[in-house]
Amino acid sequence: MSTASSTFLIVDLTGTFAFALNGALTALRVVRVDIVGVVTLGMCTALGGGIIRDILLDALPPATFSDWRYLTVAAGGGLVAFVFGRHLDRVAKPILVLDAAGLSLFAVSGALKGLEFGVGFSQAVILGTITAVGGGTLRDILIREIPSVLTSGLYAIPALLGALVVVAADRLGAAGLPAAVVAAGVCFVIRMLGVRYDLNAPVPPGTKRGA
Repeated sequence: MSTASSTFLIVDLTGTFAFALNGALTALRVVRVDIVGVVTLGMCTALGGGIIRDILLDALPPATFSDWRYLTVAAGGGLVAFVFGRHLDRVAKPILVLDAAGLSLFAVSGALKGLEFGVGFSQAVILGTITAVGGGTLRDILIREIPSVLTSGLYAIPALLGALVVVAADRLGAAGLPAAVVAAGVCFVIRMLGVRYDLNAPVPPGTKRGA
């Protein structure tokens, strides 16, 4: 396995686990579901973005169905949240932190996979963004909420910037795990700053946010 492939797998599986925890914790907090519902929502959150990415790349069947590690990690994250969810829920804003972590890691992994498949600069950035927001969008739809990507001012933008950093690093010959970590860090910090200070992207003139 090449260094690029190893970096991609590490980032992708870590993001899968973070988003699985996030989706399962969301299930515990927002809706009344049993263990099947908790694990299912966790897995949908964790795997949705990657499946969309692989379909767009024509990488079929998607990695979720060709590599047992993805389903295992996603199911494991859902089970961890189910067993320890009430304890994790006491940590300050655990869902937002895990969502930001998953968003960051998937923005990087989506862009990296696009680069492995030889897509262009802009296409790789777009793939990273879609991978990052896809699972969270599916999660919100399943629990009948407006997707965060449409309502949260700094959700897609941090993902876009994280993907942009990792693709730019690749073009400059600095690809590898350090570049991936920096790119994920950029996305995570911007997302959490948006949450902390309620920062939002501009809305059309004369329009009230949330109207």
